[in-house]
Amino acid sequence: MSAMLLTSLAISLVLTLALEAVFFLLIGKRDKKDLLLLLLVNVITNPIVVLSFWLAALYANWNARLILIPLELFAVLTEGYYYKKHGRHFRRPYLFSLIANMISFGAGELVRLMLYGG
Repeated sequence: MSAMLLTSLAISLVLTLALEAVFFLLIGKRDKKDLLLLLLVNVITNPIVVLSFWLAALYANWNARLILIPLELFAVLTEGYYYKKHGRHFRRPYLFSLIANMISFGAGELVRLMLYGG
């Protein structure tokens, strides 16, 4: 199980960093400090969300989908807060955070389906 957890953590973090950075660039953002902020905030929130999900799903015997709602909400709100407080050019930091997280979550679900099936 630990190898599977580490693989999940690594894939999730790399995918999140790559997709959210691409989203950042695609919407025309170019500030290097804002990009660094995006990367740092995700390095903090992503492992917390993934590890909390695994622990809750495996040991608490809770419905996995219901666990995701508060965890993803935590990520969106935390990231949005830091974009608002420390970002230079985030006009709508919470909306940016929501869309970026929806993109990375959706991609993560596709990867999960490809690796582990339905």
